[in-house]
Amino acid sequence: MKQLAMGILSAAAFGFVATAASADTLDDVKAKGFVQCGVNSGLAGFSAPNDKGEWTGLDVDFCRAVAAAVFGDGTKVKFTGLSAKDRFTALQSGEIDILSRNTTWTINRDTALGLNFAGVTYYDGQGFMINAKKLPGVNSALQLSGAAICVQAGTTTELNLADYFKANKMEYNPVVFEKFEEANAAYDAGRCDAYTTDQSGLYAVRLQMSAPDDHVVLPEIISKEPLGPSVRQGDDKWFDIVKWTYYALLNTEEAGVTQANVEEMKGSDNPDTKRLLGTEAETKIGTDLGLSNDWVVNIVKATGNYGEIFERNVGAGSPLKIARGINALWTKGGLQYGMPIR
Repeated sequence: MKQLAMGILSAAAFGFVATAASADTLDDVKAKGFVQCGVNSGLAGFSAPNDKGEWTGLDVDFCRAVAAAVFGDGTKVKFTGLSAKDRFTALQSGEIDILSRNTTWTINRDTALGLNFAGVTYYDGQGFMINAKKLPGVNSALQLSGAAICVQAGTTTELNLADYFKANKMEYNPVVFEKFEEANAAYDAGRCDAYTTDQSGLYAVRLQMSAPDDHVVLPEIISKEPLGPSVRQGDDKWFDIVKWTYYALLNTEEAGVTQANVEEMKGSDNPDTKRLLGTEAETKIGTDLGLSNDWVVNIVKATGNYGEIFERNVGAGSPLKIARGINALWTKGGLQYGMPIR
């Protein structure tokens, strides 16, 4: 009921704030000199401040890529930490220009909430984590009947949890928290038998536990959670920029263009590479977007390609060490597929 009420309120809010939110976001962004990006306030690997107070993560780097596309400078971005409850209102009202906050693409959000999802930057699925020392012998979510389960309010996670236990004719006690940090603390304190969220989030949460090695992520994936950035409906120009930034990150990885070699690759004779990097004679791909023709070069200089962003934040080069899996490029058996830039 809480989720339904939130959806109705958010949809109603969208009705009266849509006129306040500009329909020419690109001009507004250029006028203020930065992109305002809504992110999770603390999810390791996706968006969290580091020890120096600098924002890091996959979702954060995506916003930096958009800033680089617009300004030629990936530092021209400011971040707003948002709760699951507040994230949609912040976008609808114009408080932020992009929502890049581990948010699942669903039909309700695409329609009733007035969002346009620009792509899936991380294919995920909901899972469960337990303290194996407290629950010895539990190796499947199907053994959790009667368990108290920590979950965050106002999320698809809460609804998926209910569906999963109902479908499997099991009982459970939901222990619901508005804030992600509250759910983490409660689980670590032993108030819940299990914790459920996106599986990537569970790996991040495990690192924050007082005894990380005691916690095990169970094998079941109970939902599809395509996570990606979104913008307000009604501004196709801005939607195109955000969407094609995502495709540029994928296409540069596929083409072998990296942060280290992008300047060298600008001299390539390969027609696809020349088109991608804006060196094709009389190209208008960048200017048709409202950007400079070297917009892809600027993106890669600022953040690297998609693979570099993934590995640095959540992959082998990160504390999470999550395998690429279905987030590999389509050429390597994954689902990530960049639409042609031509």
